Order: sequence, then structure tokens, then C-alpha cells
Amino acid sequence: MRLSQSRRSAERLLLIAPPSSYRITPYVEAARRLGVEPWVVSQGEHSLVGDVAAGLHVDLSRPEQSLQRILDAVRDRPVAGVVGTDDATVALASRAAAALGLIHNAPESAVLSRRKDLARARLAQADVPVPAHRVVDLDRPLAPQFDGLAFPCVVKPLSLSGSRGVIRADNPDALAAACRRSAAIVACETALPEDERRRLLVESFVPGPEVALEGMLEGGHLRVLALFDKPDPLDGPFFEETYYIAPSRLDAGLQARVAQRVAEACAAYGLREGPVHAELRLHEGDAWILEVAARTIGGQCARLLRFGAGFGLEELVLAHALGRSPVPVPAADAAGVLMIPIPRGGLLRRVEGVLAARKVPFVKEVEISVREGYELVPLPEGASYLGFIFARAPTPAQAEAALRASHACLNVVTAPLLSVHAGAASA
Repeated sequence: MRLSQSRRSAERLLLIAPPSSYRITPYVEAARRLGVEPWVVSQGEHSLVGDVAAGLHVDLSRPEQSLQRILDAVRDRPVAGVVGTDDATVALASRAAAALGLIHNAPESAVLSRRKDLARARLAQADVPVPAHRVVDLDRPLAPQFDGLAFPCVVKPLSLSGSRGVIRADNPDALAAACRRSAAIVACETALPEDERRRLLVESFVPGPEVALEGMLEGGHLRVLALFDKPDPLDGPFFEETYYIAPSRLDAGLQARVAQRVAEACAAYGLREGPVHAELRLHEGDAWILEVAARTIGGQCARLLRFGAGFGLEELVLAHALGRSPVPVPAADAAGVLMIPIPRGGLLRRVEGVLAARKVPFVKEVEISVREGYELVPLPEGASYLGFIFARAPTPAQAEAALRASHACLNVVTAPLLSVHAGAASA
């Protein structure tokens, strides 16, 4: 179904978001700075987030029903753009924008951007460097499916983000154990389709440093907004993201190669419009695609990026969805963020040294996101970070040093979880 609609009919914009998305508030604030009325599409009529509670309520687990509800709603309240804030909503946003005649990616390309197995197959067809890979069916015996695999290798859920369930294995026994552990993680994700909970991706481990690229697609042309170095090695057994530093200190030739490979991946997926977040490994002089997502960078890391005329990353995304074309001018200084890792599991008692961490030169903010009494769960099961440290400095090296010095000030105090054993004597 396709509805005829002019982009100029209203300066109202749909934000389709999971109810717990941390991106809702930054996008809503960005929309208002642009003079646009945000209309949040989510679930959770009684949400504590005002814009969710006051928005359009749908069941995101039922995309066909949700799409029809959106199309019915905009007949009386036309919109000028549609943005999906997270992996879980980019496909629905693409379908809604396509039906409304607004700027969009093909829904199939949005699906490719979140399904690692489908993405790997498409990139291999397009001769874009990706690790050797195969899909493991958890309903079948595992050992025969490991035949011919080279080690080390990495187990990944098909669609989770933030390195959840991603585990390195160096031999068949470790691989079997990694599959069981990753399978237990995805089994708990009841919102995922059944096939995504019953299968895993196993791929060869690609050695080398990682980088992340943040970009914007306009009519199929990729504009690089930022290229981040990840200075800490990510060799496993788990792959916790920590430091992101921009601008990159790679030589110009390798930076160009990264951008080329991301552009090739976008073309292979069919992505043509909107934000792109890509993760790559640098190996043997080339850039190997790990992920290309049709969304902005995760965590609170978008706050790291600022552009001329007071634009942040969310403003750029919304302006593009509305058919505007601001030219981003990157900030002249260097910047960095540390996603503060969770050192151990347990109940958080307190984080000591925060005031000292904030006083480190070039550190702009230390944000502890987790409150006292919250259970800390490290990777690969964990789905969150302790918080974030942000720095700005004249050079990337100074920004990185400031983050490391600030992190060294922190001491995370935890208490063990108390378990109640079945069969204990009752009073």
C-alpha cells in the first residue's frame, strides 16, 4: 500500500523506537531544536517517558499490524519524515516511509543491516572481504556442523548488538561450549523470531585492530562523518567495546580503504539513505566488514560528535529524513569516549573516585548510568555498560590519555549476589 503525500505537508516527524531506547530523548530534543514536532511510535502506553506515553502505541512484535496502525494514524496527522532509532525498528521505519513516499531504504536492505548471517552472504556475493562463516543449527548435533572449520573462530547471535553472546573459540571443545553459552543468551530474547533464537553464526577470527565509521548516505553516496580508532586490542574471548577515539590516526590510504569497503557494503545491502554505523577489522592491508548497521552509533557515543552550526548527529539524521541537506563540518578538536566496562558481576554498591575522574584535564563528563543496588552483568551475557567518560583535547593521543587517566581514578565496589538454594530448611 502506498499513500501519496508531500514532504512539505507537515513538519512532523515519526520516531519509531523500542520503548526502552536511550535514543528517544536525544532524537526528541534534536527534533525540537530543528523546529520539528516529534511523534514517537512505540509500545508502552504507561511509559515513564512522556513522549512515549503521549505517542502512537503499537505492538512492535507484530510488524504488519504496526505498519497498518501507523498508516491509519498519519491520514489525519501527516508527517514529513520517518526515522527508526534502533536495529529493532529500522525495517518497520523503512516500510512506513516507503508507503508514505518519504525518504527511505528498501525494507530488505534494512533487514540485511541487522541480520549478520544474511549480511555475510550478501557481502560474500559482492566480493567484499568478510570472514569465512557458516550458520549453526542449534536443533541439530553440533559436532558434525564444525567439520572443516578453521580455528580460532567466533560465535555470534544472528541479530543481537553490543557484543552480546559473541565468544571466541580456539578448538572444537571450546566452540561447543561457546555455542551453548551463546544459545542460552538468545533463548532468553523472546522478542526475537524463533529462527534467530535457534541458530548462530560461526565465523573465522580476523586478527588486527578495529575501527568504527559513522556516515550518512544521500542517494547512495556515503559521506564519512567520523572514523574512530579503537586503541585496545579486541582479541577475545569476549569483545567488550571500550575506547573510541576520533579523528583516526590511520594513514590516509587506509582510511580511504575503510570508507571504500563501507560504501561497497552499503551498495551490496541496497542501503541508499540515512545513517550508517560500521565496524571493521584491519588485516593484511585491507578492511574487513564486521557490521554495517542502518542506524547511528550505540551507547551515548553520539554525544561525542558535533558539527558546525551547532549540529549533532541526531540533527543530521532528522534533517536528512526531512529532505534537508545540511553540510556537516566536523569539530576541529579531537574527542574520545570510554564505555566504562563492568569489571565483575554482583550488586553495585558504589563507584568511588568519580569527582577525581572528572577533574582530569580534557575530560568533559563522567556519567555513571547504573545505580546502587543494580545487578552488574559482564559480557557476554551483559547488555549494558557501567557508564561513559567523554573527553575533548587538541590531539587524539591527548584525548585517549585523558580517558585512561580518568578511568584509573574509578573503583567499582560490588557485593556478591545471595542465592537461595532449594531444599533449605524453613523456619
